[in-house]
Parts: sequence; structure tokens; C-alpha cells
Amino acid sequence: MTEPLAERAAEVADATDVVFRPVRAGNAFEETVERLLSVVKLGLVQEGERLPPERELAGRLEVSRMTLREAIRALQQAGLVESRRGRHGGTFVIARPRDASAASLPRPAGAGEAGLVDALVMRDILEVGAVGVAAARFAARGHEPAAERAHLEGRLRECQLAELRGYRRADSRLHLAVAEATGSPSLVAAIADARMRVNDLLEKIPLFAVNLAHSNEQHAAIVEALLGGDVEGARAAMADHLEGTAALLRAFLG
Repeated sequence: MTEPLAERAAEVADATDVVFRPVRAGNAFEETVERLLSVVKLGLVQEGERLPPERELAGRLEVSRMTLREAIRALQQAGLVESRRGRHGGTFVIARPRDASAASLPRPAGAGEAGLVDALVMRDILEVGAVGVAAARFAARGHEPAAERAHLEGRLRECQLAELRGYRRADSRLHLAVAEATGSPSLVAAIADARMRVNDLLEKIPLFAVNLAHSNEQHAAIVEALLGGDVEGARAAMADHLEGTAALLRAFLG
């Protein structure tokens, strides 16, 4: 027997209340994308149906309308939603993530949920730990060795100047430079391996200019804290940065 429409609407409202919970300020764009995709993946808003109005969504997620529009634009680029004008306009779901061109590409080995979680946990432990070690080394020496400072700042500039096509290469080089600042070749090798796994996953999701701009802001905070010998600040900045990437990966591949 088909459930009454009112009951169906109430259940959907309850479920979306959980998914459309407020996002954290640190990674507003990435987490907004994740929340919107979760609603689509769970079928709470099905193909052909409209997402809640922009004003309502922004209020429930506690993000600016500009951030929300950028997140919706990202889903449009991925072929998941479209915006329609007019009296009955709005943002409509046009494809489930499994059918979208960006999300239906062949996944690398280990790109399932368990593999994704494993890759993200490993990366988090290694890179947050590494930046803390690097910052402690700089603090212990009382100053930044000129060569190491120039190397890190050079890699940071590469990221800031990189175009979309070359961004991930520049991003990898910066993260490996942070690892090198620990003085541990073994740790550099471990982070390089973890980075390759994450890069395989990142290749399966779209690149978003707004996310890259945000990443560059976070990169600058990481390098500044590291060079200043601020261990806790460097660890917090790296953790915040990695969580932004993880949010997008979970959204598209989780």
C-alpha cells in the first residue's frame, strides 16, 4: 500500500533536517557541496524534483547565499542539477551521482567507501603529524633556515599561480615540501604514497575554482604557522585543510 503523501512529506522533512544541519565555518563551500549531494544520494530530493528555495537552504545550512550559489554551481558543473527561471523555477535535480558524467567515471582500486575512509584517515594522521613535526623543528632552531623557507614559499607561490589544469601537481609539490621540512625521508616517502592514493581519488571529481581559492588561503595559513614554529596552529590549519578536501571526496565518491 502506498504511504500517504502527508506521511511521506513529513519523513522527508525530518530526514532533510538532519542532512541540512549547519556547516562549519572553516570549509563552508566544501561542506555545503557535501550536504547537497547527500540529499540527492539519499533520494530525499529525487530526479526531477526541486531543492528547497535558496533563502531557506542558506538559513538551514547557516552559510551565505553566495557560498550556497557557488556550491550549486559546482553541482551544475558536475551535471547533477540545473537552475530554471520563471514562476516555477528553482534548482532541480537532473541526475543521481551514479549517473553524472563526473561521478560515473571508472573508480580507482580502493575508491569504495572503505577505501576512501582508509585513504583519508591515513592522510590525516600523516600530514597533520608531519606539519607539527616540521613546525617544532623550526621553533627549536629559533629561526627559519633561508633555503627551507624559500623552498616552502616557492611551492606556495606555485599553488597560488597555478591554473586549474596544473593545480593538483602544484598542490602535491607543496604538501611534499611540508613533509620534507620534517627532515624524515621515511615520512616523506609515506606521505608521497598516501598522496598518490588521494590524487587517484581527486582525479574522479571535478575541479572547482572557488575550492582552489579556499585551499590556497589554507595553504598560506599552514606555511605561515610552520615557518613561525607554531606547532598547534600548523596542525589545526592542516587538519582544517584536509577536512575540506575530505568533504568533497565523501560527497562525490562516498
